[in-house]
Amino acid sequence: MLQIAQDPDADRLLTDNPFALLVGMLLDQQYPMEHAFRGPWKIASRIGSFEPQTIAEYDAAEFEEICATPPAIHRYGRSMARRVQELARVVVEQYDGHAENIWTEASSAADLLARLHALPGFGEQKARIFAALLGKQLGHRPYGWRKAIGPYADAGSTRSVADVTGPESLQKVRDFKKAQKAAAKP
Repeated sequence: MLQIAQDPDADRLLTDNPFALLVGMLLDQQYPMEHAFRGPWKIASRIGSFEPQTIAEYDAAEFEEICATPPAIHRYGRSMARRVQELARVVVEQYDGHAENIWTEASSAADLLARLHALPGFGEQKARIFAALLGKQLGHRPYGWRKAIGPYADAGSTRSVADVTGPESLQKVRDFKKAQKAAAKP
């Protein structure tokens, strides 16, 4: 079972529901990683499911309220609610409502990165990190994976959510990010 959210119920949802994992990655910005990955569970507990079709069809104002109600899914709960709905619509319209089709139908790592990068809220770095997560923790490594992903694919690294397998590794990733920020300061 994945251990990204550091909460058994949230991690079970991330493990069992590919769309939840994708949304967790979407929320992982300007917010503590484990809290971002708890966002899908918060939504699911409030609406009773976590299916892309259900979320895509939800009344936008009501969905924003659900996502912004404390504890919110993100520090920017309303704007992230809009992004989650947009992502749900893309999954429904382009991938038949199955988020895993994004990666299982990719012909190569380059195709996978292109598919991820095309998603709302996924830039190049986020696409690489999510592809690394798929490879490292779910064993999905399409042709050219290691080369396309770059250092995020390195075995034994502690640079991103792809490397979080429990509380200790979460702390190592935090330490790595803190060191990177310190090194970048003039």
